[in-house]
Amino acid sequence: MKVLVVSQYFMPETFIINELVEEMEKLGHEVAVLTGKPNYPDGAIFKGYQVSGVQTEKFGKDIDIYRVPLRPRGRGGAKNLALNYLSFAFFASVLGPWILRKRKFDVIFVFAPSPITATIPAIVLKFFKRSTLALWVLDLWPESLVVTKFVKNRIILKAVEVMVRIIYRCCDLILAQSERFIAPIKSLAGGTEVLYYPNSFKRVANREMLALPDEAEKVLRENFCVVFAGNIGKAQSVETIVDAAKYLKDIKDLKLVLVGSGSMLSWVQDMKKEHRLDNLECLGRFDISYIPTIYAKSKVLMLTLNSDEILQYTLPWKTQSYMAAGKPIVGAIDGEGARIILESQCGLVGPAENGKTLAENIRQMHAMAPEKLQAMGTSGFNYFEKNFEMVAQVKRLLGIFSERTK
Repeated sequence: MKVLVVSQYFMPETFIINELVEEMEKLGHEVAVLTGKPNYPDGAIFKGYQVSGVQTEKFGKDIDIYRVPLRPRGRGGAKNLALNYLSFAFFASVLGPWILRKRKFDVIFVFAPSPITATIPAIVLKFFKRSTLALWVLDLWPESLVVTKFVKNRIILKAVEVMVRIIYRCCDLILAQSERFIAPIKSLAGGTEVLYYPNSFKRVANREMLALPDEAEKVLRENFCVVFAGNIGKAQSVETIVDAAKYLKDIKDLKLVLVGSGSMLSWVQDMKKEHRLDNLECLGRFDISYIPTIYAKSKVLMLTLNSDEILQYTLPWKTQSYMAAGKPIVGAIDGEGARIILESQCGLVGPAENGKTLAENIRQMHAMAPEKLQAMGTSGFNYFEKNFEMVAQVKRLLGIFSERTK
């Protein structure tokens, strides 16, 4: 099968689409990628890439990458992000048909975490190539614009809704990363088919365990560590973790460990000092190659999100990586994340932004027999293998494409 992937983001930017494309090629399919110049998350075009002009390169064994110009996202803000989104949509729509004029594709597959505007050039290419157009929705528009307050003007939000309605109806197939996405997508999609297709995670068997810095190694070795790994920001409701730590100060061998960085890290560090939370550790940011070691040395992995309605529709990507590690999960999360934890029987979960319940669940897991914790971790791993393992999910995706291109 010949597949064109349209994505505003691609390697060396770190997104799941990179690994999906590699797996498609390994399974014997011909894959090409239409993308922009890499600039996420720092906001400047990466070294080795030009701001202007079209660039081509190879990825994997023989994957052609076609890069069109775009305006870098800069330091963020509504204006910069809008120009970044629209510039990719414009240049990919104008230049894409010419760049790909000699190529034919069975399927055009759009990776759309945000923005949905990345679908516009794919619609243009569908007209020229007569290909099946599949859109993978990982972020709901216009709902996410409302929650993030990226757009407040009601007229603009209504215009975005109309745009999304048109985009959905131009697709042949829409894939929803969360089951809770399906209803809001269908409300705008008309007769376009909508299927559940979650994020997946690539588990590497027998991955080498790297030695950690002495401080991190000591904390993880000597304590019952409940580890939160990832972005430490507002959406992650780290206030809930700090609140839970206050309720758990009496358990001397228990540590709540934050691994990562983000806009709320300095606040967490300030709260640790102010409230003398010796049971709260901030280990800082680690290269992703160290994460399997950190997971392996933890007793429980922690998942938190704030209570915004839009986040109830989303399953945080780290959920799959937690499950793949075979560790039990404790969550303070609503919606899809809570559903997965309960359905898989991989841990305990309470409401988002409820530090007291999170603390109670952590206290309960601290008191559990190791065999009970291991059984939870095994249940999560088995659920992961069935529902989120990347190679199996890519095969399923290609099967879906094949059925719709006959």
